[in-house]
Amino acid sequence: MGKDGASIPDEEWERFLREAEAGTQSAPEEPSARARMVGRRLREETGPPEGWRTHQPPRRRRGKAWYVVGLLLAVGLLVVALDPGRVVGWFGDGDGDGASASPATESAPQLPTPEQPFRGSPAARWEDGTAGISVPAARSTGWMTKGQVAQALDQSLNFLTASSLDPDVLRGERPKKAIALINPHQRDVQDYLSTAFREPSQENDPLLLFSRFAQTKVQLVGGVVKTQGWITFREGKRGTVEVTSDVTYVYPVVRAATGSDEVARTIVRRETVMSWDDPAKVITEPGTFSLVSYKVDAANGGCGDFTGYFTPEFTADRAAKGSGNGPEVDPYDRNKSMDARMQEAGEAECGTATRL
Repeated sequence: MGKDGASIPDEEWERFLREAEAGTQSAPEEPSARARMVGRRLREETGPPEGWRTHQPPRRRRGKAWYVVGLLLAVGLLVVALDPGRVVGWFGDGDGDGASASPATESAPQLPTPEQPFRGSPAARWEDGTAGISVPAARSTGWMTKGQVAQALDQSLNFLTASSLDPDVLRGERPKKAIALINPHQRDVQDYLSTAFREPSQENDPLLLFSRFAQTKVQLVGGVVKTQGWITFREGKRGTVEVTSDVTYVYPVVRAATGSDEVARTIVRRETVMSWDDPAKVITEPGTFSLVSYKVDAANGGCGDFTGYFTPEFTADRAAKGSGNGPEVDPYDRNKSMDARMQEAGEAECGTATRL
């Protein structure tokens, strides 16, 4: 069904869920789509669709969702532009503990440099790489023993590393290690992955799951990515172990041109839900998970240009393009959930980051 296809009636959806739940005693099921719901059903739900991307052209990013072994797979993306009139706010200092903090009010901005790329940012006090991601202690959950849960948590952290921190991936390479951790029998996701890197588009954007920069445009500064976030887990449907990651990544970059020293920062918050399935109930491969949902909230990563790469803007770019017409957003504020952030954005074409 296309992206503008009709939604499934509620009674059919409820019947489908009952049948899926009743089928737990049968042979393992392939975790590919049984029904694809797009457009209309998401619009009928409370608030805006979970999946959307904003800016020119003036259209919302339509959500798309898959039914995957009793789980709803939703894709979400929120991209935030910058207000060129708020120079102080972009680089204002603030709390580094993840709590909401108002933009800085100093008369002079603390501008970053290649030597101090996180200067003026709360991320300056964050940890480097995976050290900033809190991982809970394992316990027996669902179909897994304590030891198996510990392994699932380690592999989930490995996925975050391979998708959002790996130097080669950040330079634009294909994230082979990360893709290898995704259940190859999850057909809709595999279709998305095979298309996203070959023909990135609004519908199939690799940035939903992976951080990539075009090296002909920009280069990372210092080899350090600051992070803040956590991993949690719980028992999901059919006895699965459902692991959720919610992490903010801060990437400092300069233009690729020789001698460039103006530092811009791209801030990416990702929420990814991974299902470690019981192989007795779901067709899977050892050491792989099925994706339940993935959402992205990116500041200074580009608005409306589906190139497959983040495209951070520098001072001259922001002055030329102007500010977004959406609500102001502090990309360092982790008090609000991803859903709340997207709902607050509403129908706005492009929001405004109060600081970077």
